[in-house]
Amino acid sequence: MKKQTVKVLTFFVATGVLATGCNLLKDVEYTATPDPLEMHGDSVRIKVDITFPEKGINKKAAAEIVPMYGTHALKPLRVQGEKATGNGEVVQYKAGGTITYTDVIAYSPDMEAVDLTATGKIYKGTKEKGDIPETKIADATIITPLLVNKDFKVIIAKDEFQRVTEENFTAVINYDKGKSVVKSKELKDDDIKAYEAFLSNAQSDAKVEIKSVNITGYASPEGEEDKNNTLSTDRANSAKESSVKIAKNAKNDTIQTDGMYKLNGSGEDYDGFKVALEKDSTMNEDDKNLVLRVLETISSPADREQAMRDMGKTFTYLDKNIFPSLRRAEMITVYDQTGFSDEELKALSVSNPDTLTVEELLFTATLTEDLNEQLRLFTLAENNYPEDYRGANNVGAVLYKQNKVAEAQAKFEKANGIQDNPVSKNNLGAIAGLDGDRTKAMDLFNEADGSGDEVNYNKGIINIQDGDYDDAASNLGDDASCNKALVQVIQDNAAGAIETIDNSDDAETAQGYYLKAIAAAKSDDLKKIVDNLKNCFAKDASYKAKAIKDREFIKYLENAAFTAIM
Repeated sequence: MKKQTVKVLTFFVATGVLATGCNLLKDVEYTATPDPLEMHGDSVRIKVDITFPEKGINKKAAAEIVPMYGTHALKPLRVQGEKATGNGEVVQYKAGGTITYTDVIAYSPDMEAVDLTATGKIYKGTKEKGDIPETKIADATIITPLLVNKDFKVIIAKDEFQRVTEENFTAVINYDKGKSVVKSKELKDDDIKAYEAFLSNAQSDAKVEIKSVNITGYASPEGEEDKNNTLSTDRANSAKESSVKIAKNAKNDTIQTDGMYKLNGSGEDYDGFKVALEKDSTMNEDDKNLVLRVLETISSPADREQAMRDMGKTFTYLDKNIFPSLRRAEMITVYDQTGFSDEELKALSVSNPDTLTVEELLFTATLTEDLNEQLRLFTLAENNYPEDYRGANNVGAVLYKQNKVAEAQAKFEKANGIQDNPVSKNNLGAIAGLDGDRTKAMDLFNEADGSGDEVNYNKGIINIQDGDYDDAASNLGDDASCNKALVQVIQDNAAGAIETIDNSDDAETAQGYYLKAIAAAKSDDLKKIVDNLKNCFAKDASYKAKAIKDREFIKYLENAAFTAIM
């Protein structure tokens, strides 16, 4: 903050002859805050305190002050003595006073290295008495926020790949009415043969680990309830004995021990009965609906059975076509299946990609940092599983990293069209941010909340551009980045900014050194300014032209050590 003073302003007519013989305005002080002026959120806010001393303005005088920001005229200010006519700000003759002038102007590049000045006219009554000579008020403009990196981050939608998954193999043994003896022909059914083959393969397959065999016995819903409860338990036991025999035939040692089995007698299977009834396509619909109402409205098993028996032919149909499938024991073998190794996945993605699931394809893409290979794998996922938005989204993410922004946008839009999702919303927000549409970008980022740390980082970039530095600091979090350091510099946390840069990937880049030079200027450390600028220029000489104009270094522009490195 600097004070600029107009000691005496004596005004002349065009011929140069003294107009009044007295001073109409004198010793006016201008104090700009801040000085140099600063750009934030695309604009510059001007605040100038204009102080008039005692007897500083003639009672009948008026001045129209026109602040100039380089070549840009700001809104004029009319100031007048206590007896002058007009609508200006009144300053008392004896007391003097201070008027605070404010204005806001959109920043343009020609404002980077200019002055804030004041000119204007002086009047007495209605007569113009002369010009206010141009007076410098402040330097302009600190534009450090423009150093923001618009490196918006896109999100690759995650896979749900699991190397080891829990799987089930189910086989069923059916029984005669009221019986729990396993008939020999039952053990020749296709599902039992498949069960034996599964057990045989599991014995030698290191990728299959059987955890348990869960056997549940059921009875059909006719007969006495207590007897059916016992019958269902007996069926579970007999099914276990058959399972052990099947395991022996398959030479599988794992499930021949009692500890592998979990048995349960479930009694009368009304749930299974209802499902089988609904699936039956030959039964008269009216009869079927009548039976279903009985199942839904009568809670007592005995009463339900009696109600069905009272249906006559309908009950006979049930006993012949529905009940037999309910007289059973289900044998569910629970096992862990280990999937393909990383190397197997890579090989199959080339030799036989159609055999891989979408989760396997998406996961395989994470096994490489080669963007072209990622693009190939994500494209396979997009083409083979077109109903899954992740393939198209991830193709877009790779294209974005390859700077193919228009192609990436098309893929993000396609992905969000397949399924409205926050990941693609973030990525579309990144595109909008690159296009300079900050409002649209922030709206999309808000819709993407919770989908990844990338969203908050992207919000932080918009916050910096909007001048919302507290929000930017919060959204950028604790991760070390140039943008985080930039916010710390703007907020005058020089030490924090230097620490952030030194812990970032930009510690030894031109931008990193330049930000550390600005931080050093905030701390008035000339040696570190010079050292960091030397390192910066060695990495990228184009920064030298910027540093010469940069108002962050204005107090050093005539310092020999500073000018020597320019």
